[in-house]
Amino acid sequence: MTIYRNFINGEWRESNSAETAPNVNPANTNDIIGIIKLSTREEARTAVAAAYDAFKNWKNTPAPTRGKIVAKFARLLEDNREELAQILTREEGKTLAESRGELQRSINVAEFCAGEARRLNGETIQSELAANFAYTIKEPHGVVAIITPWNFPVAIPVWKIAPALVAGNTVVFKPAEATPATAVRICELFEEAGIPKGVLNLILGKGSEIGDEICNHAAVKAISFTGSTATGIKLYEQAARRGAKVQCEMGGKNPVVVMDDCDLDLAVESTANGAFGSTGQRCTATSRAVVIDKIADEFVRKIVEKAQAMRIGDGADSQTEMGPIVDEKQFNTVLKYIDIGHEDGAELLCGGKRAAGENLEDGYFIEPTVFDQVTSDMRIAQEEIFGPVLSVLRVKDFDEAMIVANDSPYGLTSSIFTNDPNLIFRFIGEIETGMTHINSPTTGGEAHIPFGGVKMTGIGAREQGSTSLDFYTELKVVYVDYTGRKREGNLY
Repeated sequence: MTIYRNFINGEWRESNSAETAPNVNPANTNDIIGIIKLSTREEARTAVAAAYDAFKNWKNTPAPTRGKIVAKFARLLEDNREELAQILTREEGKTLAESRGELQRSINVAEFCAGEARRLNGETIQSELAANFAYTIKEPHGVVAIITPWNFPVAIPVWKIAPALVAGNTVVFKPAEATPATAVRICELFEEAGIPKGVLNLILGKGSEIGDEICNHAAVKAISFTGSTATGIKLYEQAARRGAKVQCEMGGKNPVVVMDDCDLDLAVESTANGAFGSTGQRCTATSRAVVIDKIADEFVRKIVEKAQAMRIGDGADSQTEMGPIVDEKQFNTVLKYIDIGHEDGAELLCGGKRAAGENLEDGYFIEPTVFDQVTSDMRIAQEEIFGPVLSVLRVKDFDEAMIVANDSPYGLTSSIFTNDPNLIFRFIGEIETGMTHINSPTTGGEAHIPFGGVKMTGIGAREQGSTSLDFYTELKVVYVDYTGRKREGNLY
């Protein structure tokens, strides 16, 4: 039985903790992949100390040299793509096609960040003073804590770790307890790529213990977190007390608006993909379909047909279209929300229960679920479920659709299906989300394009793309008087 180890100061160390948890295949709970030891606070402090000690040398390493290590990691990630995809599917549950897609996204991100090492630029600025030269430079913070979720256990760590390293920070990486195997493999590949001792440290354990310890440690200057809104807000409050910099990517309740002039088949296909792809376990998942009354009956009929036709099963099976929920806790959460939908008066059209069938009895499988006649005041329309549950909200026109679509505390992504250019540009201007799509699913993103949301979804600089280094650097302004003469007069 594999026992996952921490990676601290360039060494793989088994935790001293007696508290353990199994790493379970969610498609077959009889398949125990390994054992995670839930590390202690003392071990977390050791990881932070290692990162702190390594910072000075890493900061003084030329940025292009740092970028070469990240570039080598990208090549190793590509060489080991299939192996990692298999681990990801077995550990998290998504289909192999989805895992391979996540690996490609991770490779793209690492390649992009490696190139950014040669573009870590400031700017020159004309001074008001004669014989003065003013310019800016970007400098790293120091030790950065990176806390990641289980739903994209390769892509999200890579899109946080890679820019942090390129910027010159050292890292303490705390992954979700549910996905230790992918986290260990990521760090093994960074080790093979030549990352110096102490620059990247992995600590496995509970968020309430390890996450709390590293987020409150005085040596940790910045924290990048992806996870639940409740945890992110608590972390933000804690970090604010000591002035640490924080980036949080939290919940989503993403709407798709379906107008009556759209290509309905395209809208249905895209909505089903957004709602049930990755078993609905992604922050960009389509959870609300805001549909014009005129076409709502036809839309609902077609989306139910799509949901009922989906092949549910182990993600390792090439025929599977939707895998399991990640673990028992999340499985029970999704079923609880389905019960809440019933209680609030929504009309259940399909799904809504544990999936039955051959090879499904030992996994956390839930049928793709569609609720109709949902209103904005219902909890299933307001709260993030993180499972294969779609709520259909009927509206009379575009103006009402925008009111309903924006009636959410979250603002990650959105989509509209229409062929009317006036409505397209009104939607772009009025929708309250950080990202939006036109005639395509709410999901997806590219390595070189910023990613993130507004309202209760996002805190801090956007991740990925041209903004990916903004969070991991501080801007220093430099004034150089190259005459050495006494300054005449006052400059404010």
